[in-house]
Amino acid sequence: MSTPVPSLARRFRGFLPVVIDVETGGLNASKDALLEIAAVLIEITPEGLLTRGETHCFHVKPFEGSNIEPASLAVTGIDPFHPLRPAIDEKDALTRIFKEVREAVRRHGCKRAILVGHNASFDLGFLNAAVARTEIKRNPFHPFSSFDTVSLAGAALGQTVLAKATLAIGLEWDSSAAHAAAYDAERTADIFCKVCNDCQPSFLAAEQRARAMGWLEESNGDSGPTSPVAEENNP
Repeated sequence: MSTPVPSLARRFRGFLPVVIDVETGGLNASKDALLEIAAVLIEITPEGLLTRGETHCFHVKPFEGSNIEPASLAVTGIDPFHPLRPAIDEKDALTRIFKEVREAVRRHGCKRAILVGHNASFDLGFLNAAVARTEIKRNPFHPFSSFDTVSLAGAALGQTVLAKATLAIGLEWDSSAAHAAAYDAERTADIFCKVCNDCQPSFLAAEQRARAMGWLEESNGDSGPTSPVAEENNP
């Protein structure tokens, strides 16, 4: 029996995990401004271990009529209207990130991307709201499913706070860099990779059972799962 070729498509049923972090002007995705967005790609080694890939991050101009809460700015330290802030329009920022994500989806032979976030529903909510506002038609992300590192870290590490979960996996935490989209997204990616890599024996055992049930073909360089469940629209 040949050894399966490690692939992100097979690891996550045809979905490509991409870490997203947003910094905003509040908690209401429909009314509050999107101020920063970062996307961190996930890669896989020949041994099947996940690693953090490239980071793509943009400062975003508040959309017209958006609300910005002073309390949120006090946390993030963002000055949305600073003359030297290199911000771009929402649509431009999303278009650039989606281009990188779509290329990664194709490169890994996946069907579409799935958002990974720390409190993922928050990031996904703001992403979907921005997509709706800008009327972008080609959103590579699943519209409602996600991987939440709060749940993963809580189960695997006994920690749910991003800083403490980062320290728990043996990495340093820079409080002065926190609440910047790129920094938080990269730490979230590190946690996601660590937890998934620690689960590799469980995954390999499950994949062996799936193959025995005829859900998976023997590896011949194909890029994705053949389980009938994998053909459903939902992850």
